[in-house]
Amino acid sequence: MSRARAARLFALAVTALGIVGVFAPSALAADGVGLWGPTDDKVVTYWGFGVIAFFAVLVTVLSLIQIRLEGRRERLRQEIERLRPPAAD
Repeated sequence: MSRARAARLFALAVTALGIVGVFAPSALAADGVGLWGPTDDKVVTYWGFGVIAFFAVLVTVLSLIQIRLEGRRERLRQEIERLRPPAAD
């Protein structure tokens, strides 16, 4: 990537973030009424519990995937060692 192209891309990203930063407060400041409805303590609390549950499930699923992949790798390594001819000394 050329320097001019990288500079243009950086300028575009900064401009886009600036525009979003300027218009976000007015777009989201409708007396606490968002996409869900009025935002009160109950909504925020349940949303927080949802975030906690999401990350707990995410960590569990990713751990199970990692365990399965490590077992597969270990079985493959043992199979390669079994099929490899003994080294001549």
